[in-house]
Amino acid sequence: MPVLLRVGPDDLLRCRFAVSPVFETHEAVRTLRRADRHGYHLPWLRQLGGAAAGLDLEPLWIFMPGDRPGYTPDFLGGPPRGAYTSPEEGIARLRATDPGLARAEMEMSFATIPGAGESALGRELLADPAAAVQRLADLTERAWHTLVEPYWPRLRELLEAEIAYRARQLAAGGLAGLFAGLHERLSYADGTLTVRTRDQQLMERELGGEGLLLMPSAFVWPDVVSGFQPPWQPTVIYPARGVGGLWVRDAAPEAARTLERLLGAGRARVLAALAEPASTSALATRLELAPSSVSAHLKVLRAAGLLSARRARHEVLYERTPLGMALVGGVVA
Repeated sequence: MPVLLRVGPDDLLRCRFAVSPVFETHEAVRTLRRADRHGYHLPWLRQLGGAAAGLDLEPLWIFMPGDRPGYTPDFLGGPPRGAYTSPEEGIARLRATDPGLARAEMEMSFATIPGAGESALGRELLADPAAAVQRLADLTERAWHTLVEPYWPRLRELLEAEIAYRARQLAAGGLAGLFAGLHERLSYADGTLTVRTRDQQLMERELGGEGLLLMPSAFVWPDVVSGFQPPWQPTVIYPARGVGGLWVRDAAPEAARTLERLLGAGRARVLAALAEPASTSALATRLELAPSSVSAHLKVLRAAGLLSARRARHEVLYERTPLGMALVGGVVA
């Protein structure tokens, strides 16, 4: 069911982007639990090896209902106040959460996850919300150092490149064009931003001049999320472009030759060129091929399950599937 965000003129003036290492940390924790989100992140999981096994993630996972929709407490990764909040600042902010707010949000979360509030861990967290906040902050800090910090330069580069791209898109097409291109499950019309999420109930929110925060994420893929209830700023979290090439190097020369023998030179070049989503015309320009040839290659690659396609306003954007990524022959950098 959709989330309907009613956007007024003042909200449009306060639309901004931000990056949050703490939010990415929690999404990385969620990725470990949800097999349907592994896809592009399998090389990262292999690189982690047994490191994640040393983390007792249950106090965080209890708020992350696996493959079921549900509400995760907003205080765990509240939206950044500026364009970037360092991990140290974000974790300090988490530690400073008011216990009353923490308890209220934990209860809201447990109401969406059958059995969580009645479990031994759930009762323990609710019985002493001040202690729960510190416990969750400690675990978040350990998860940051183990799961995300070693890869943060690469992740931050991806997220900041995404924001720079969207800034150019905003300059070229205005906010309507920006919203249309963010994600296939986002649309904007008549002052309403519609976010089609996995949740089963319709939600509506008047932004009322608070503005809208847009946060690109590597680990939220393949979802788009409308997050943060009052008192937090309304936020939409969406997958950053280029996540398909995040964990891979360019294929080695021998791997590239093998790919050409398997697919043919033209299709291999098209598949290799899709480190980030692109349209037929953009690929044709980049590869100096006729658009008709590129279109034919894309059709075959998509039929083979190596590419997916989505519409962004007047264009169709193609990107590699996890299978396509694996076939390119990338390895963890």
